[in-house]
Amino acid sequence: MNYKSKLFPLPSIALTVLLLVAKLSMLRIFFFNATSMGGILKDTLSILVILCLLELLLPRKAKAPTYWIFNAIFSFILFAATLYQIHFGSVPTYAVLGEMGQVPQIRASITPLIKPYHFLLFVDLLIAAVIGIIRFSRRNRDFRIHTSGLTFGLTRRINYRVKIMTAIILIVCVSLSTLFIHRGQAIDNEWVQAENVGFLNYQVSTALKNKQVSNAIANGDLQQTITDVEKLQSTYPYNNNQSTTATPAHFASAKGMNVIVVQLESFQNFPINLKVQQQEVTPILNKLAKESYYFPYVYQQIGQGNTSDAEFISNTSIYPTGSEAMSVGFGNRELPSVPRLLKKYNYQSATFHINSVDFWSRNLLYPGLAFDNYYDKPFYTNDHFNDFGASDEELYRVGMDKLTEISAEKKPFYAQFVTTSSHAPFVVPEEFLKMKIPADMQGTQLGNYLSAVNYTDYALGQLIEQLKEKGLWDNTVLVAYGDHFGIQPKETDGAEITAKLGIPYDNQISRFNIPLMIHVPNQKGQVVELTGGQLDIMPTISNLLGISLKKEQYTAFGRDLLNTDNNVFGMRYYLPTGSFFNNDVMFVPGKGFEDGTAISLKTLQPVQDITTYGEDYDYIRSLMKLSDEYVQLLPRRTP
Repeated sequence: MNYKSKLFPLPSIALTVLLLVAKLSMLRIFFFNATSMGGILKDTLSILVILCLLELLLPRKAKAPTYWIFNAIFSFILFAATLYQIHFGSVPTYAVLGEMGQVPQIRASITPLIKPYHFLLFVDLLIAAVIGIIRFSRRNRDFRIHTSGLTFGLTRRINYRVKIMTAIILIVCVSLSTLFIHRGQAIDNEWVQAENVGFLNYQVSTALKNKQVSNAIANGDLQQTITDVEKLQSTYPYNNNQSTTATPAHFASAKGMNVIVVQLESFQNFPINLKVQQQEVTPILNKLAKESYYFPYVYQQIGQGNTSDAEFISNTSIYPTGSEAMSVGFGNRELPSVPRLLKKYNYQSATFHINSVDFWSRNLLYPGLAFDNYYDKPFYTNDHFNDFGASDEELYRVGMDKLTEISAEKKPFYAQFVTTSSHAPFVVPEEFLKMKIPADMQGTQLGNYLSAVNYTDYALGQLIEQLKEKGLWDNTVLVAYGDHFGIQPKETDGAEITAKLGIPYDNQISRFNIPLMIHVPNQKGQVVELTGGQLDIMPTISNLLGISLKKEQYTAFGRDLLNTDNNVFGMRYYLPTGSFFNNDVMFVPGKGFEDGTAISLKTLQPVQDITTYGEDYDYIRSLMKLSDEYVQLLPRRTP
C-alpha cells in the first residue's frame, strides 16, 4: 500500500462525501438562492460525522453498498425537503418526515412547482445504476470502472492507523459542528439559523431545542403559566383609556344564537370587491361584507398543519408551535375551545369536511376540540370536483341536513365548515365554472385561482340561501374567514398580479392577508380596520355571544377585535420566529431585531425607522413562548 492509498484509503467514502456535499450545496441554492465556502464547510463537517461513524462500524464488504444506499436515501430526503420548501415556504425539520403520508393528498398542488433542475439530486444515482447494469450484463467479476476516484469492487485492507485517523476526523467534525450549532441556537429566525449552520446541523439544533423545551415544560405548572400570560398581557396597551370593568362593546348582541364558521380554503383578501372585466369575483362575500363586521386587515397565523392549524387556532386562540401540526402533536389534549366552551350553554357542535377524518389527524383534533360530531368523506356524494372529492355545494347540502335536525331539537348549534373547492391547483371542472376568465389569464395560476374563489363564493351563497329557506338565517351568526394564502409567489409574482388586476400586491403582506367577516342578524355593517389574526376569532365570537372568557377561566392569546384599539400578534413558520403584525407594520427579524425589516400594511412600502417596534418584538417573543408552554401543559385526554 503506497502513501497515497494510506492517506486516501477509502475512495468510496471520499466520493460519497463529495456527492452529498454537492447535493447539500444544491439545496442551499434551492432554499437560499446562494451558497458559500462557509456553508460548504459546515455541510462537509456534518456529512463527515455520519460517514465516519459508518466507516468505523461497518464491516469492509458492506461499506461500498451501504454508502450508495445512504446516498440514495439522503437524496430522497433532500428532494422531499425541496418539495416541502417550495410548497410551504419553510425549512423542513425531521418532524416533517412523519407527515410525508399527507403528500399524496396534495400532489396536485405540489406538482406544478417541481422544476427539472430539482432532479439533479439523482443524477449520480442514475449514472451508477447504468454502470451497474453494464457490469451485470458483462458478468465479469474482475471488471472495474474508475471515475472521479470511485473504484467499483475494489478491495482494501483497512489497517489500525486508518481507523485511528477516521476516529480523529470524527472527533474534529463533531467538535466543530457542535460549536456551529451552539452559536446558531442564539438565532430565533429559522431561515437564518438553517443557512448559518447547515441543513443537517439545523436538524440537530431543532432536536436539542425541542428537548430543552420538553424538559422545561415537564417541570412546569399550568396555573403558573396562566398567571404569567395574564401578567404579560396586562403590560401591553391594547386599549386606549378603556375601563377594564366596563361592559365590552357589542357584548351579548348575538346571545343564544346559532354560530356557523366557514373556513374558506386558500382564500386571500384581495379578491374581495375585485372586478375582472366588469365581473365581481366574489359577489356573495362583497354583499356579506357590507352587512357584517368586515376586517380587511386580518392575517394568517398557521404552522405546519396549514388548514388543520387554522381550525385549531380559530377554535382555541392558541398559537401553533410551528414545530409540528397541532392536530398531530396536541389533538390528544383537552383543548380549551369554542365547542367545549359552548357545551355549558347547551350548544350542539358539529364540523364538516369532505376529506377523510384521519387526514392531518383530525380524528384526534376534533375530539380534542370537543366537537360532538364530525362529518367526513363517507357522508358526501362524490361529484369529483377535485382531488379531494365532493364540491362545496355538496358539503353544504349535507351540513344543512344535519343542522336542520339539531335545530328541530330546539338546541342552538355551533357548526364549522371546512371548504376545499378553492384548493390548489384551483382547477374548476367546466360544469362548475361561474365566471369567464380573460384570455391572458386562462390556464395560469392566477386565472385558475380567480375561478376557484369565484365558485367558492357562489357555493357560500347557496348555503346562505338554504339558511334563509330553513328559517335559520335570522338567528345565526355567520363567520367566514380564509385559512391561508393560495397564490404561490414562485409561480405568480406580485408584480404580475398588479399588472393584470390593477391592484397593489406584496408577495408577503398581500399573500398572508385573509378576509374575516362576522355577520350578526339585525346588526349594521361595519368595516373594522384594526389589524387582526386568526387567534382573534374565538375572543370576538365569545364577546358577541355574551360569554366572558375571563369568567369562564379560558386563556386566550388573541383579542376581541371589537374591543381593541392597538393589536399585535406573532406569526411563524411561513415567517421566521419573532415576526409580528401590529396596527402599522409587518416586522420580520434577521438574526435579531436590529437587522430586521418592517413593511407598512397600508402602503406596502418599507419602513426605515424600526426602533419604535422593539418593545412589540420582545413582547411577542415572550407571549409566543408562553403559548408554547401553555399548550404543552394542557392535560391529556383519557382514551
